[in-house]
Amino acid sequence: MTAAPSPRLDPACPLVLASGSPRRREVLETLRIPHVVVPVDVDESTRGAEPPAAYLERIVTAKLEAGARAGGPERAASLVLVADTSVLVDGAILGKPTSTEHAEEMISRLAGRSHEVCTRFALGVRATGGASTCLHAETVRTVVHVRPLDAAQVRAYVATGEGTDKAGAYAVQGIGAGIVSRIEGSYTNVVGLPACELVVALEGLGIQGIR
Repeated sequence: MTAAPSPRLDPACPLVLASGSPRRREVLETLRIPHVVVPVDVDESTRGAEPPAAYLERIVTAKLEAGARAGGPERAASLVLVADTSVLVDGAILGKPTSTEHAEEMISRLAGRSHEVCTRFALGVRATGGASTCLHAETVRTVVHVRPLDAAQVRAYVATGEGTDKAGAYAVQGIGAGIVSRIEGSYTNVVGLPACELVVALEGLGIQGIR
């Protein structure tokens, strides 16, 4: 039988963040949610013409399964959080750039128009033996508007290097804030973890200790 989630999150029984993303960790720190970081590694490659929603669901499910196995027996019965973020334009997923030229192509494609950022997160229980049960999964969407940019402005932003390891090749929480004219929806969703929706989900599960 799968263990029930802890009724409370505190330093003695923290949330397990199964992600190495510093942005997601910062969101949890801002919310003052006790947590430990136990990164997992899954193959995030797309599969042919796989729809973006199906891709996110598959990757988050894989991360939750990996999170149930990570951390050793001392983390059994802990509540686990996983997430994945996709940048979508014209129905296509923009992943992380593979080169400077690729990053410039991405930013040029986003400039002067809107695109969608989707983060799917899931909360699950880690049971002894490495099994997992998903308690809540949700995809949150935010529309991001990027101001018009000429070639020199695109090159200047890419040269900062901050978008090298980020989907869509930009960081809204960094220098990239200077190219984003406005957003519609959750800002933290664009960062990588929708704060409000996460808190609502935890409260809905009856988890105490959420400030």
